[in-house]
Amino acid sequence: MDNPPLRHRVAFAQSELANPLRQVLRIFAALVLLLGAHVTLLADDLADAWSALQRGDSKTASQLLKPLAEAGNAAAQEALGFLYAVGHAVPQDDAEAAKWYRKAAEQGYAPAEYNLGVMLYLGRGVSQDYAEAANWFRSAASQGDADAQFYFGAMNDLGRGVSQNNAEAAKWYWLAAQQGVVEAQLNLGILYDRGHGVPRDYTEAARWYRKAAERGNALAQFNLGILYDQGHGVHQDYAEAAKWFRKAANQGISIAQFYLGIIYDQGHGVPRNYAEAERWYRKAAEQGNAGAQFNLGFIYDQGHGVQKDYAEAAKWFRQAAEQGVVLAQYGLGVLYGNGQGVQQDYSEAVNWFRKAAEQGNAAAQNSLGTMYEKGQGVTQDYVQAHMWFNLATALGDQYASENRDRLAALMTPADISKAQQLARDWLAKHQQ
Repeated sequence: MDNPPLRHRVAFAQSELANPLRQVLRIFAALVLLLGAHVTLLADDLADAWSALQRGDSKTASQLLKPLAEAGNAAAQEALGFLYAVGHAVPQDDAEAAKWYRKAAEQGYAPAEYNLGVMLYLGRGVSQDYAEAANWFRSAASQGDADAQFYFGAMNDLGRGVSQNNAEAAKWYWLAAQQGVVEAQLNLGILYDRGHGVPRDYTEAARWYRKAAERGNALAQFNLGILYDQGHGVHQDYAEAAKWFRKAANQGISIAQFYLGIIYDQGHGVPRNYAEAERWYRKAAEQGNAGAQFNLGFIYDQGHGVQKDYAEAAKWFRQAAEQGVVLAQYGLGVLYGNGQGVQQDYSEAVNWFRKAAEQGNAAAQNSLGTMYEKGQGVTQDYVQAHMWFNLATALGDQYASENRDRLAALMTPADISKAQQLARDWLAKHQQ
């Protein structure tokens, strides 16, 4: 959940910038109805204030709004609060902003309730208080404020200020999504995708993802691409998946760049193109995506679409390995063992083989067994070697099976029994 933004209904809300004059007239008309004809002068002052805000004359607006706010007009109080929050024509003062928001909110004015919720959520001008923020978001949401509906849904989703409740989150996301809040459409899609708070329904997930994706939401574009890639809620279509991955990737979403790299690497929905795969893997890898770092290293290790470069492979394997990617740990161990792209270092090879072996990688377990058998990077130890060969054999590694049986011929029955017990102990520890 991103931090909620403050906004002012008349002149500052992004969703209203397309036709701000229409918004001014709508709000002014509503104010006239609320205030009654006998306060025409007050309504005129408000209209003048809105007009001043509209043309960017915050100083005039503040001069008009302050007496109205002090007289108890909720709309003026909310607008004055916003001026203090952003420091337009008045000194920037969060405490003063929160004071005016509260005065308007306590009169049930939904825009002020929302903004007071924001101040409490962020701890701006008031002590941070998620529970009270949730209360004000709820109140504004109940009056139909779309932003408040989204953020109150998000607080239920996260269990922040309220008890975690996916069903309640879905309810408020749906209301906000119906009003076109893109983030609500995305999050509602996620709830349907995962079956959280609503029955799992990939078709509904795709529907809401599409609404947000078509309005440019990058995460929705990526998630919609995943549904097309897997054929969930839509007919499987790799070309359509590639289309949505590309849209999200072009917005800098690293996981979308990674998946687009895979699409080109495998030739799914697009002609296989290792150079394009390398380009997208690199974009994601440079953002820290571990899967992309490994795949980029693998491309250089194998020379797919690029000139084979073990040093470059080692660089990217290392970055992925340090994030726990087991295949990268094994690959880095191989490079150290062979002295490819790095100075040969059996101790480093053992280090990385061990990390991957402890995660249950059979090839790494076999390689670690070999290092113990030969005494490379570790003290020679047939018992340890047999243990690792045994573990890799249990995972179906044929080379490990052959190595274990060959080594057993050089060991005493007691040492074989000890190695087997060590393997059982390892499995018991790692299968808990």
